Amino acid sequence: MRADRRSARIQVLVAEQAARRGAPVGVVDVCAAAVAALPVGGAGVSAMSKTTASHPLCSTDTISEQLEELQLTLGEGPCVDAFTHGSAVLSPDLLTGGLQDRWPVFADAALEAGARAVFALPLQIGAISPGVLDLYADVPTVLDAEELADALAFADLATLLLLDARIDETGAPVDGALADRGFEDLGGYRAEIDQATGILTVQLEVGIDEAFVRLRAYAYTQGRRLADVAADVVAHRLRFPPDTEPRGTDEET
Repeated sequence: MRADRRSARIQVLVAEQAARRGAPVGVVDVCAAAVAALPVGGAGVSAMSKTTASHPLCSTDTISEQLEELQLTLGEGPCVDAFTHGSAVLSPDLLTGGLQDRWPVFADAALEAGARAVFALPLQIGAISPGVLDLYADVPTVLDAEELADALAFADLATLLLLDARIDETGAPVDGALADRGFEDLGGYRAEIDQATGILTVQLEVGIDEAFVRLRAYAYTQGRRLADVAADVVAHRLRFPPDTEPRGTDEET
């Protein structure tokens, strides 16, 4: 299929999803349309950056929401690799030994969440890369040439939508903690993680990278969302003293 015809078809599918929601087209519609068109069970998009904290933008179901959170919290997985290397990462079966070695923590956690195959497609135009589109299936799955081309077309459209600064872009997930937030509110979600990371650089006397690693490590070991831990740090309900376990403050108790 010619690229222009494919692109036009994908745009129609995404527009139809937006019409069902009764809202302007957003990345959430790209995720929903991709799930309807491809042999996958769910999809999610995360906004990613090399200089600031990454955050999930949308997810179509609970499993895809968990996958986005897991990868951003752990700092490993196909989404992270796709963003780092700027190329698609296709994982037809997470039980493959090589993938278990590549993502020792994420692979097991994703399997436990209900994912068996994960496909991560970087959102990029030239040197600009605002994030990654993730797709998952609950059984071993291989995307054929046409399906992969469609998946890449969905990623291209998601890229354009994220780079569009329209005030009416929702960016909100179909399901999950950010479901009642608009695009502008997502900036606050990201800003709070950045603020918490800055606070930890002072508390721990470390650089920004190490502070962010400590923040997401604590979130993972406690089984909590990264944003919730960040909110506790910013509100001074949680403190990370140097070389000790993080503890709640008197305000929390």
